[in-house]
Order: sequence, then C-alpha cells, then structure tokens
Amino acid sequence: MSLDGYLGDQTPRLPLSNEADFDRVDELRATCDAIMVGAVTVRTDNPRLLVRSQTRRERRAALGLAPSPMKITVTERADLDARSNFFTTGDAEKLVYTSSPRVADARARLGPVATIVDGGQRVQMRWLTEDLADRGVERLMVEGGGVVHTQFLSNDLVDELQLVVAPFFVGDSNAPRFVSDGRFPWNPGRRATLAEVRQIGDVVLLRYALSARFRRD
Repeated sequence: MSLDGYLGDQTPRLPLSNEADFDRVDELRATCDAIMVGAVTVRTDNPRLLVRSQTRRERRAALGLAPSPMKITVTERADLDARSNFFTTGDAEKLVYTSSPRVADARARLGPVATIVDGGQRVQMRWLTEDLADRGVERLMVEGGGVVHTQFLSNDLVDELQLVVAPFFVGDSNAPRFVSDGRFPWNPGRRATLAEVRQIGDVVLLRYALSARFRRD
C-alpha cells in the first residue's frame, strides 16, 4: 500500500512494489495451496496469479502439485469475463464462490472455465474458508482487494498480515484503500503482534502475527 494507505489510484495496476518484493511474493505463492482475490480485482487488475519462477514451478511439480496454486474468487453479481487472465492462465483449478440467486448465471458465464460454488444467500468468508479446508486447502493467500481484506480481517480469519509500504502518497480519497470501514478485532485494547520488519529496496515489509497459527517461516 502507499504511505497514505491506498492500494492504487484511478489508473490500472499502479506499481506499489519493486522487483525484489515481487520475487518475494512469488516465493510465498509457491508455498500456498490457493490464492484468493475479489471480483473487483479480477475485473480491474486482470491478474494471472501464477508462480512466475520456473524453478519454483518445477519444485511444486516434483511434489505432485500443479505448477501454480488453485485460484479463488468470490462475487455477488457473477459479472466476470471468462476470457480474463484469472480463468485463461494456469492449469490449477479455479473456484468461483457466489450467492445462490447468481449460481445459474455464473455457471452459464463461467462454467466451462471454473467450478462454481453455491455460497448461500450471501457468501460468508468463514463458511468459505471451511469449504476450502474441506477441499484440501490448508494455506490460503489472500491478495486483495480492499473488500476481501476487510471481510477476512473483520471476521478474525487471518493468521498473518503482510503489509508492504511504498515510499509515496496517492492522495486521492476515491482510490481503493487497504481496508474499508469495519469492526476489527485488533484495536487499542488488542494490539496486533509485529513479527518482522524488513527493508526490501525502497519498500518496507511489515509482518504481523494475528493468530496462534502464525508461521515464522
């Protein structure tokens, strides 16, 4: 995020990080079972969500895993483009969680390129994580955006928070923020535990342990 807490500006894919940190994120992706982003991120950023390093892909393949983790998104309206990078890149399974009234529409639009999961009248993140666990997902990497961050954090579903702070301001109140309004478990009476501070070129990584399941590796 920027120094003033934004995930971007009004242009597509504002580069908040640097190559060294992108490689760190790639290494982290390679250790996960699944990567999750919200529908807004799929539409606006058009992410591929793949492990970029050939060495890391080969290492996963040697363990009997897909070269890149499973991809997860959640949408209330099911208005996603089946031709977007999320669906067309990578061999791992793609899951789309949506509300019951939108399941038929989602299957018509995205059924050939993804597994559509009925999340009930409104998809709840706690139920979603339990469903993913039933599907064998033990380590989930949530990459954004702000709506998904807010839902996971306010529901106390996060074991570790990684914030990378870019050395500039966005200065636009209409830009997407790291989180939106919510009742978060971490407050002046319950402070998050800072586990690591690391300089990576011109950005700074802050790692917070938010549960007893935090892994320092």
